[in-house]
This record gives sequence, structure tokens and C-alpha cells, in this order.
Amino acid sequence: MKKSIPIVLISTSAALWGIIAIFIRKLSSFGFSPMEIVTLRVITAAALLGLLGGFQYRSQLRIAYKDLPLFIGTGICSIVLFNWCYFSAINQMNLSIAVILLYTAPAFVAVLSYFFLKEKMNSIKLISVAGTILGCILIAGLNSNDTASMSGAGLLTGLGAGFGYALYSIFGKFALKKYPPFTVTFYTFIVAAITLLPLTGLWTKVDILINGDVFFYAIGLGVFPTVLAYLLYTKGLEEIETSKAAIIATVEPVVATLLSVFVYNENFGAVQGIGSTIILLSVLIINLPVGFERRILKEKASIKND
Repeated sequence: MKKSIPIVLISTSAALWGIIAIFIRKLSSFGFSPMEIVTLRVITAAALLGLLGGFQYRSQLRIAYKDLPLFIGTGICSIVLFNWCYFSAINQMNLSIAVILLYTAPAFVAVLSYFFLKEKMNSIKLISVAGTILGCILIAGLNSNDTASMSGAGLLTGLGAGFGYALYSIFGKFALKKYPPFTVTFYTFIVAAITLLPLTGLWTKVDILINGDVFFYAIGLGVFPTVLAYLLYTKGLEEIETSKAAIIATVEPVVATLLSVFVYNENFGAVQGIGSTIILLSVLIINLPVGFERRILKEKASIKND
């Protein structure tokens, strides 16, 4: 039961990320640009985490200056880079391809974890990574018209989004060796907010922000798919390999697809259903009991010997 807790935490965080469109679409309708929404997201998250830390986690607000590179990694190299690349990719190509390239993240995590965290690479992980990427392609509905609109620069930018998305797991894992999940999450958003605010000049829209509906959705964006999601993901990351966590987190496009169908009445065909099923199966495979995984490897070895 205890071993399943990290899986539940990461799955829940992915589900919360999957509902982000509710807040993004509303804030877009109020006149905010994509990067302004990102800035609003990280500033709101930093403020909420600061309040929570002041009341509940005062002892966890201290960090050593020498560890700032860890939070520059999670805040700038991951949060800022990922969002900038993702929104740029959306402007350069069809949305379906941007989504596909974003969800190359599990593959990046698996490779980076192998080199930097010394996590083992095995056939189960490779199958799961391949399954998640295939599932995301099917959910996005890739077709020949989409590929025709893709440029080399767009491809690199889209891959940059997946790479930036993956870096949170890598830098976060190193940071968790020294600090609790709250500290890692808080300083990630502090660094991201300090970086983005001067670039977007969000303060020029204070008159819009004090509107009741705008304020409600801004706080909702900061709480559910941001603060709560990242706290749960970072907590789960304490107890599980980064490569497995990244694959489990691909529950997000499944939730996003269901949201698009039941809330926004968008099309959902058999191909998208197959893609969602493949992703969920990939998540199940990566979380097979250790004994089951070892048995498979032993069977493979015996077949080779025969």
C-alpha cells in the first residue's frame, strides 16, 4: 500500500495539470497573452506558497546560497524554458504536433536519469516510453497536413519544450536530496516569477486583475494545476525513479482529452481512445511489481540460453 502512494500522488498531479485548459481559456478570453498567463501562474503560485510557508513551513524557507543553481534549474531551465518553448511552438506549428513534441519528455527523462542519476535502463522502461509517445501521437491526431506545416525551427522549439519539461524531474531529484518538497516547489516558482515579471510587464494590467472573475481564475490557476500539482508531484518524486514519474505523469493528456470531450464538446474518435488506452497501459507496465519485472527478465534470459 505504501509503495502505491507515490503513484497516486503523481497521477493526481498529472490530472490537475490536465485541467489547466479551464483556467487558460478563461484568462485568454480576458485578454491575457500566453506568456502573461504563465507569469500570472508563477507569481500567484509563489505568493500562495509564501503565505503557506509563513504559517506552516517556516523552518523550510531557508536554503543555502550555494544551492541556488538547483532552483535556477527547476525555475528557469525547466518552468520558464518549457513554457516559452511550448507557447512558441504553438505559434509556429499545428497544436497537435506541439503537444506530441512536449510529451517526448518521458524519453528525455529516461535518458537524462540514466546518465545523471544512474537509474537503470531496461526493456520495461523502453517499452513504456515508446508507448507513451505513441499514445500522445494518437491522442493529438497527427496527420499529413500537420507534418507539412512543421519547420526545422519549430521542431527544435517543440523538442525544447519536452526537454524543459523533463528537466524539472532531474533538477528536482537533486534538490530533494537536500530539501523537502515544499522548499523545492516554493523556490522553483520564486525564481521563475523573478525571471518572468520584468519580461512581461504584467503590472500594467492591474486594473484587469482586480476584476472578480479574473481574480478567481488567476487564483484557481495558481492553486490547482500549479501549487497543489507541483507539491504532489515533487512529494511523489521523493519515493520513485524520475523516469517512472515522468511516464506516470503522461496521464495528463488523457485527462485533458476527457476534459475537451465532456466540458468543451470537442471531437473524440476511436484513435484518441486507443491512444489514451496505450498511455494508461504504459503507466501500468512501468509500475509492475519488481518481482514480476525480474521474472520477465529471467524468462528472456532462459529463452536466449535455450
